[in-house]
Amino acid sequence: MCGQTEKIAKMSLSIRSATSADLSLIAQFVRDLAEYERLAHEVRFDEAVLGDRLFGPRPYAEVLIGEIDGAPQGFALFFHNFSTFEGRPGIYLEDLFVRPEARGSGLGKALLKRLAALAVERDCARLEWSVLDWNEPAIRFYKSLGAKPMDEWTIYRADGAALIDLAKGG
Repeated sequence: MCGQTEKIAKMSLSIRSATSADLSLIAQFVRDLAEYERLAHEVRFDEAVLGDRLFGPRPYAEVLIGEIDGAPQGFALFFHNFSTFEGRPGIYLEDLFVRPEARGSGLGKALLKRLAALAVERDCARLEWSVLDWNEPAIRFYKSLGAKPMDEWTIYRADGAALIDLAKGG
């Protein structure tokens, strides 16, 4: 156990903003996350379109890359939302993923810490995200950081045909 602690203590963790050169890496992280969440069958993005949406003239989201000893081991994809009650923006964390071999290194916490710092720097009222109900390790991790579940809220989604029908007045 002591050897593991020493190994982790000697690691160099760093967080950086992604660039367009990271597109293939981001796409792989998304696929890896989907596999972990048992949702690989739902991954449908086109990498070039994803790149445009992240790094084009009107970026819809931002990405942080987490590295251990200079090697990318995780990412956080996020975007701004807005609280009308607060009258201020927030940050919504869409995806957080750390490769299995890097879990326990502190990288997930470092990514969330950087997001929290960005939220404070940008005068955001909050940092929010969702977690799958079955993901007990993630739930324990988030609670250990002081995050709390919003049990009184239920997420609704319109996508695919339902979204198109709604747009047409359905």
